[in-house]
Amino acid sequence: MSVPRGGLRTIVVSFLAFILVASLGACSRQSVAPQPDAANVLQGISPADPAKYPSLHGAKHWSNPYLVIRADRVGLVSGVAASEEQMLKPEEVLNALAQLPATAWPYGRAVAVLVEEKPGMAEAEKIALRRSRGIVAGDLQNAHVAIRWIATS
Repeated sequence: MSVPRGGLRTIVVSFLAFILVASLGACSRQSVAPQPDAANVLQGISPADPAKYPSLHGAKHWSNPYLVIRADRVGLVSGVAASEEQMLKPEEVLNALAQLPATAWPYGRAVAVLVEEKPGMAEAEKIALRRSRGIVAGDLQNAHVAIRWIATS
């Protein structure tokens, strides 16, 4: 059986095109492992141990993650970068906490939280502050993270 010269070329090109399409299809079907759920990651941290908490009226001696809830953002300070405050949306807090190393949790799975309510805040800011506080507190409670509320001075 003889294949015309142009026909052989067409067969080879078609075969290579088929291989290319098949390999691209195989690549697109490979599933990427889903990111672990933040709440599940935090379960790897030992439960909160209130006996280890320092006696304090502020956050000066708190070594675990510390959150400052504001009307527009939530500040996260941890022992990892104690001099820096990471600014987050309320919905991002749990994921940010899950990314901290185990060394950031000397008291176990607990955070200190300060709600920054300033005198003379506009009503819209107070509403936004309550919304942020609710989101953060709900996410923390669902993830079984103990909250130590810090009173404003």
